[in-house]
Amino acid sequence: MDKIINLISRVYSDEVDGSYIEKVKQRINACRKKIIETRKKQWNEADVVLITYADQFSSPNEKTLVTFKRFYDKYLAGIFPIVHFLPFYPWSSDDGFSVKDYHQVEPLYGDWKDIGQIKKSSRLMFDFVCNHISAQSEWFQGYLKGRPEYEDFFISVDPDTDLSAVTRPRALPLLTPFTLANGEVKHIWTTFSADQIDLNFANPCVLLAMVDVLLDYLEKGADYIRLDAVGFMWKTPGTSCIHLEKTHLLVKLFRAITDFVAPGTVIITETNVPHKDNVSYLGNGHDEAHMVYQFPLPPLVLHAIRTQSVSTLCRWASILPNKGDGQTTWFNFLASHDGIGLNPLRGIISETEIVDLVASLEKEGAKVNWKNNPDGTRSPYELNVTYMDALTPPLCSDDERLARFILAHALLLTFPGVPAVYIQSVLGSRNDYDGVARLGYNRAINRQKYSLQETERLLADPQHLRSRTLHSLTQLITVRQHHSAFHPDSEFSINEISDGVLEIIRGSSQDEQITALFNFTDKTKTLSFERNHYYDVISGESINSGTIILRPWQSLWLTNN
Repeated sequence: MDKIINLISRVYSDEVDGSYIEKVKQRINACRKKIIETRKKQWNEADVVLITYADQFSSPNEKTLVTFKRFYDKYLAGIFPIVHFLPFYPWSSDDGFSVKDYHQVEPLYGDWKDIGQIKKSSRLMFDFVCNHISAQSEWFQGYLKGRPEYEDFFISVDPDTDLSAVTRPRALPLLTPFTLANGEVKHIWTTFSADQIDLNFANPCVLLAMVDVLLDYLEKGADYIRLDAVGFMWKTPGTSCIHLEKTHLLVKLFRAITDFVAPGTVIITETNVPHKDNVSYLGNGHDEAHMVYQFPLPPLVLHAIRTQSVSTLCRWASILPNKGDGQTTWFNFLASHDGIGLNPLRGIISETEIVDLVASLEKEGAKVNWKNNPDGTRSPYELNVTYMDALTPPLCSDDERLARFILAHALLLTFPGVPAVYIQSVLGSRNDYDGVARLGYNRAINRQKYSLQETERLLADPQHLRSRTLHSLTQLITVRQHHSAFHPDSEFSINEISDGVLEIIRGSSQDEQITALFNFTDKTKTLSFERNHYYDVISGESINSGTIILRPWQSLWLTNN
């Protein structure tokens, strides 16, 4: 508890008194007494995360969480022992990330009992949308009405204030005018949209309210807490307002509270920014996030497959810090509910290469979101496209499409860290242009929702791309889960051993070691190795010569055993 109080004092200096500290202590201690379960303290090779919406599948006259559980139990239980539910609270926009009430489950999805039923068969990741709240929330509506309990809950700024230094993730206004009940117009800080109102953490009452949210999620059984858009939490005009010292102090505070109340819970930060800033949220390895998203991985794998060159991917991966300490690790992914972020590529490849990649994919049907720069220019911020369609030109055969896709995911599953797979990838989804037209925003291209009956009909057809993708991907994950060499903390080395061919070695010769080979080209590759006997754990085939043939887009996981 002393650590928690010290962090609060560092954030607010003399702005809080003994009664405030006592409120914090009472709430934390009350929650701690209620939590009797023990969270899993460490990760291993069996840990693979499914990223999904709570309303991903629908069935007539049934809450979507109940429908999801039926799908999960039938197709994915055991394959994905951890389920990351994107925000399942009442919401007004952005498919859940404009939260109206942090403490409730959206009634169309179900209730907390339904969440509890799913927790019986998987560990769960909850989103803690800590930077902003819906304009329709009770908090913001109370602020507009002048209710004293919500005074200074949000950030009002004179529109003449120079905010040119503020880092902008969107090509939208930073300030949004709102008219209060008394007729006064205030310009409110809205980093992401006019419906997503930034919280004012400079007000200690906001922190107290958000600590209540965190404690509620821990009490409800969250095994992972994902801090959404966390880099923007603290605002100081005249600065970039991203990654500020007090933002890091707040993350450390959330970590300290979580460690005290529910030890073993994993804190993961979502910061779609260049690598150096991203990894800063690991702190000293013991005091901030347990995991950070490996944001450069999705665009770098895409770049490697589209250019048939692995040099950039290999160069980047070869200098990654080898965690291996059991305290922190990477959260690896290729696709998510958002687009493929381009900011993490900056500093790794040139701006010209980024623009060329964007232009080629845009010609093939991908959508692009842009961000404003301090100098008044704009840059591509993310590609909006399913990962399946991003990897392949439109006229590719399904065989090649699937081969490229499985190659990418074999690499994902080989990387050190905990892998996560988005539900659209599990289902082999293609671009949803109807969704973009209907909903009016680019990210809808990769957020399609499905009828359970129709999905199961397609999965029952062994020739359909959905069925083939699900079968191939789950088979690959199952293989990974049976080999300790893929433990998130095991040894890792990477080399380009031939033009377009990557070699990754996981594990050690004292324990289990796997040599993974990846052909990122459309050409057959012939490789020579010293040993004459290998066993490919993916195919189950033995290789009894010193020559290894890699087909186009093929992956091998080789062991000497």
